[in-house]
Amino acid sequence: MLIVNVASQCVFTGQYSQLQSLYESYSSRGVIVMGFPCNQFGAQEPKSEEGIKEFCSLRYNVSFPMFSKVDVNGPSTHPLYVFLKSKSKGVLGSESIKWNFTKFLVGRDGAVLGRFSSTYSPKSIAKAVEKLL
Repeated sequence: MLIVNVASQCVFTGQYSQLQSLYESYSSRGVIVMGFPCNQFGAQEPKSEEGIKEFCSLRYNVSFPMFSKVDVNGPSTHPLYVFLKSKSKGVLGSESIKWNFTKFLVGRDGAVLGRFSSTYSPKSIAKAVEKLL
């Protein structure tokens, strides 16, 4: 699984195309991309859940699963992100997610295998995915 906190008005929003490409390339081999919209960084995801899905579908042809809007930091952090952050720390050992499009690579056994900042393109993560297959 590649789990990503996403936003429709972020400088990294164009990564939707590469996430979709990765999903199309590897979904037949059991890889799934999972998008979790988040509005905690500069209010860059103000849309409703329906608006998010419509935007992603029309603009980027996204067909991978998009989930409900979540918090990835703070007291209302979604339990999935509590788990992911505890298993794979960020820069200087920080658990906080710094921005939208932070990516977590999770193995078939549920082990968190990697954490990639917003600046890592999904295309560059494809090499790590390929090694796991």
